[in-house]
Amino acid sequence: MENVIARVELHSASYADYENLHIYMQQRGYARVVKGSDHKTYQLPNGTYVGSSSSPAAALQSAVAAANATGKTSSVIVADWKSANWQGLPVARAARTA
Repeated sequence: MENVIARVELHSASYADYENLHIYMQQRGYARVVKGSDHKTYQLPNGTYVGSSSSPAAALQSAVAAANATGKTSSVIVADWKSANWQGLPVARAARTA
């Protein structure tokens, strides 16, 4: 399995559309948080998700299916990754793990 990061932009979307996207992505094994080397969990930017998949192509297919489930058109990119660095991400609240 490969670690993947996905960015999904819904076109002409509302807040509710993104809330639905978060649910559809979670159902497909994606999370909206990432754990740092400091052992804290950080909230990813809206429309950004991490997960694992057999390949980036399979992960893309899954993310596109989630985006399509919202009924909106979208732009989606998925990449495999081994490590990440970030700046400015807020520490996630316990209830926001997906």
